[in-house]
Amino acid sequence: MAKPVTTRQTARVVQLRKGATVEMVRLTCPDSAQAIKIAESFGTAVIDSEGIRDLHERLITETADALSEGLGDRAMQIHLQRIVGAYVGSAHGAGQFYSNAVTQARDATAKAANDARDEDLDGPVGYDSAAHRKREFAADMGIQAHALRMAAEGAVAAYKHIVGESWKPFDRPVENPGHSVDRKAAAAQMSAFD
Repeated sequence: MAKPVTTRQTARVVQLRKGATVEMVRLTCPDSAQAIKIAESFGTAVIDSEGIRDLHERLITETADALSEGLGDRAMQIHLQRIVGAYVGSAHGAGQFYSNAVTQARDATAKAANDARDEDLDGPVGYDSAAHRKREFAADMGIQAHALRMAAEGAVAAYKHIVGESWKPFDRPVENPGHSVDRKAAAAQMSAFD
């Protein structure tokens, strides 16, 4: 006796491209206390953290007010989702860059502490050592990352005030996952024959 043919649907797994979250920004960017400590240690200006946050919250709120007659609730939510996502993404990128700069400054400083290394000695009179320049660069990146963090936090606060719910990143599906990797792999393999 023949068995009936059954068709079975296979589940399709959709990969999502994860967006940066406010929590990720807070983990990578300096907070106000750390930004003040950096500014004082390196002799740079102390920035107005709360002023930046408040300004960006007002900016997003006023933008939404100006658009409210032309956009419905859902369109406003989608628009603000994108705008706030840009602020959060920018702050997260700056935070990652800052973290990398700190790692490089620590490595250079540790190498400079080793007296047996000639290449890490101070430069000629009037020039800073490579380790010193890396520390100053990391400090500048820390202040910048903090400023962008405050702008993002202001935008997120405005989103919650306007939309009535907490902002979350939009996780978009990855188009043709693996397809571009397959093409790159094929191109690399084909180049071996040249």
